[in-house]
Amino acid sequence: MPTLPLPAPVESALRAANSDDVEGFLALFTEDGVVTDWGREFRGRDGIREWCKAEFIGRKVTLEPMAVSMKGHKATVSLRVGGSSDTGPSDIAFTLEGDRIARMELIG
Repeated sequence: MPTLPLPAPVESALRAANSDDVEGFLALFTEDGVVTDWGREFRGRDGIREWCKAEFIGRKVTLEPMAVSMKGHKATVSLRVGGSSDTGPSDIAFTLEGDRIARMELIG
């Protein structure tokens, strides 16, 4: 993974996803964390776990960060996505709450 100035929880989330570590990925979210995947919302660790297994880490996703921008507590990461499903460039926005992820939005 290229070295970019990623916030620690974002870097850890990308590493967990690339390592097929569902539980490590979930541990980075707040208790009431949210994932938004093209208008569908998954709340709390149980909801995120089901989404993650079916549509993210469960599909052997690989995420290579290409750029990052920060605005307040929100990091938007441009990625090269690989795996057994939707591949190519994508953007994911992470809203941070301290050292945890409060919201992860697949935005493009």
